[in-house]
Amino acid sequence: MICGVDEAGRGPLAGAVFAAAVILDPARPIQGLADSKKLSEKRREALEIEIKEFALAWAIASASAEEIDRLNILQATMLAMQRAVAGLALQPARALIDGNRCPKLAMAAQAIVKGDATVPEISAASILAKTARDAEMRLLHARFPQYGFTQHKGYPTPVHLEALQVHGVCPEHRRSFGPVARILNK
Repeated sequence: MICGVDEAGRGPLAGAVFAAAVILDPARPIQGLADSKKLSEKRREALEIEIKEFALAWAIASASAEEIDRLNILQATMLAMQRAVAGLALQPARALIDGNRCPKLAMAAQAIVKGDATVPEISAASILAKTARDAEMRLLHARFPQYGFTQHKGYPTPVHLEALQVHGVCPEHRRSFGPVARILNK
């Protein structure tokens, strides 16, 4: 059994980084799996339902903004990936990780650059990580509507940077990221 692992949310200025791990069922293939960034939000949400229904196992985990600030974004991403793999109901024999680095895992792991576009298990993980992070951003928007999190998902867009200037930093902003650190140091 192989699990695919991917993350969502390394670049934003706010919120947790999410990771997902998915073991697909070869007897129940899911059509249309692709890199989550290449899919519409509506298509990602439809595939999320299929993945959760048809995969042999799946798990989603995160590392908080506070953990990102304490560890750095790379180490927090690796932590979220470890948590996702540990959360699987089945133990995979191997993990295929999107990107060029692997977290320390209890099984063999292989990094695959652009794996989210070429390996169905990683594509599925990319979709679950992205939909989970987007759901968190909707919750953050409900708590802090002045930042427009549903619009930019926490990325450093002109709208978000302007909101930071006007409203300052909220508890979910990553204090170690340049634009946020500059606001705090004013």
